[in-house]
Formats: sequence, C-alpha cells, structure tokens
Amino acid sequence: MSLAELQDPNYLGQVTDMEVLDRLVDWKGKMVVDAGCGNGGLAAGLAKRGATVLGVEPDPIQAEKNRKAAPVLGVTLVEASAEAIPRDDASVDVVVFSKSLHHVPAAVMDRALREAARVLKPDSGILYVIEPDIRGDYSVLVKPFHDETVVRSKALAALDRTAGPIFARMDEYWYLAPMKFASFDAFAERASAATYNHFDRQKVTSPVIRQAFEKGRRGEEYLFTNLMRARLYRGVKN
Repeated sequence: MSLAELQDPNYLGQVTDMEVLDRLVDWKGKMVVDAGCGNGGLAAGLAKRGATVLGVEPDPIQAEKNRKAAPVLGVTLVEASAEAIPRDDASVDVVVFSKSLHHVPAAVMDRALREAARVLKPDSGILYVIEPDIRGDYSVLVKPFHDETVVRSKALAALDRTAGPIFARMDEYWYLAPMKFASFDAFAERASAATYNHFDRQKVTSPVIRQAFEKGRRGEEYLFTNLMRARLYRGVKN
C-alpha cells in the first residue's frame, strides 16, 4: 500500500528512516535520547550528524552486548527503561522512539511518554516517534510469526491519549522504508536476531513464509517496504 494513492500531503515517498530523520530535524549540536536504542546503530548515525546521544536499552541481553561493543564518539549506551531516563529535567533536545514505543509494556507506555516530556526542553524539545503501520509489505510478510497488530495499536492509542495533550503541536508524516535482503537466510537471521522478540525460528523458516518471501524477488535480491508513520511532537505545555 502507498499513501501516494491517498494523495496525503505528508507522504514522503520511498525513503530510508535516516533520510526522513535528516529531512525533518537538524541534528547538529542536539542532545538526544534514543529510547529503546537496540544495538546503537541509530545513535551512531545521529552522532555522525553532530548530535550527542544517550541510548537507553532495557533488554539486559542487548544491553550487555552494548557494554562490550567498541565505543562510538558522541554516543553513550546504558541499560535503562524509557520510563526512567537518566537525564535531568528539561535537559534534552530530542527524544526518539524509533520503532520502539510498541515494545514498551502497554501498562507503562503513558509513563514513558510523560518521562520523555520531563527530560525535554519545554519550548524547543521534540518527541520523535517512528512506528510501522501493519499494512506495510514487510509487516504482512512477518505477521504469521510476529503479529504486532495489537501492540502497535496500543502505542498509537498512548500517543493520542498522552502525548497529544502534553505537546502544543504534532506533525505526522508517512513514508515507505525499503527492506532489502540478499537471501532468505539473511532475512531469517535478521528476523530472529533481536533478543527482545521471542518466537520459534521454525515458524520463520516455514514453507508459508518462504513462499511469501519469494514475492519480493527483484533480480539478485529481495525487496520489501515498510509503511512508516513518523510523528513529531513539539512544545511541552506548562
């Protein structure tokens, strides 16, 4: 599905997450919190653009890997949750939830959003949330073994319920993020690698998934797209 078909004025086309991040925010000199930072890849990308980034990762297995990884200039990775960001009040320029808000337990999603508002600078601070839409090609591909329909809807509900009233302004953008794979094995490895997801690898490599994966063949590689929603909340209300 493409938002272009709906003629949405905030549809940005087929672009990468980082291209959208570059387009919507000037990262140079910014103090950033990457909430649910995973292996720190996004944090490193933002640091290359001149940001100073604190990546918080609640998963103890991934956090341990982060502690053993080579340091990256401008990036600090810590084991912490989005509900307890280790930063002072009004000290952060941008808090990013990059496909991570729906991984926050539903019972504390609202608390995590209020925590983001606490650490953001009231006038200039930005809450930047990227959430996949369940209608994207890649989401449809993985749905038989990794159905996030419910948790993604809960994340959006929390944003509407909590972030909406906290911030003075919200802008929403849509885009198609490309997902490229050299082979089915590469896809299966990626799908199974995240330690915060738990599902049977045999389901990933089932004949049903293999058949669906083949629909993405484009010459020597496989291409899928994820329909993404990016929301920027600005101006913490007093």
